[in-house]
Amino acid sequence: MIQSYADYRMYLEADRIALGAESRWAPWRDEIFRFQRLLRKVEFLTNCRKNSLRRRFAAYRFRRLSIKLGFSIPINVFGPGLAILHYGTIVVNSGARIGSNCRIHTGVNIGAQLGSGGAVPKIGNNCYIAPGAKLFGAIEIGDNTAIGANAVVNKSFPGGNVTLGGIPAKIISEKSTEGLFTHGDKRF
Repeated sequence: MIQSYADYRMYLEADRIALGAESRWAPWRDEIFRFQRLLRKVEFLTNCRKNSLRRRFAAYRFRRLSIKLGFSIPINVFGPGLAILHYGTIVVNSGARIGSNCRIHTGVNIGAQLGSGGAVPKIGNNCYIAPGAKLFGAIEIGDNTAIGANAVVNKSFPGGNVTLGGIPAKIISEKSTEGLFTHGDKRF
């Protein structure tokens, strides 16, 4: 969670590296990168209790861009190194906690299970979530886990270092996310 200006800068840099936004024009041309920058700005302004007018204006711009891109991603959910790869529907519950270096695709839903009292997933560091994956309930996903396309994850896999797939999800491979994508946050 962003608690200072230094944290804010670190999150922005980790997100930029994870997205591969090398061009100096990326912040103006790439709408997904612009969305992630606004996400981090709203987190910083909210958590550090900065100027409320500035925060409201940033939150307004963030909401408008969220609607345009089809994202329903609340603040303070993702760690540094977030990489959203495509436009399209991504829905994340505000109670979910997702670690550093998460790579997420379109059609993903991370939410509470019906009748579970709001219990939501906790996802570790260096996780890859493929298109159409659904994660719900009081589950824990370990570090370095890849979740396959259209997988429905409704039970915990805390060990990590595996690939999950299927409906309901099960371990389909002992292959982790090592070398699968660029990690923006080098601490993990």
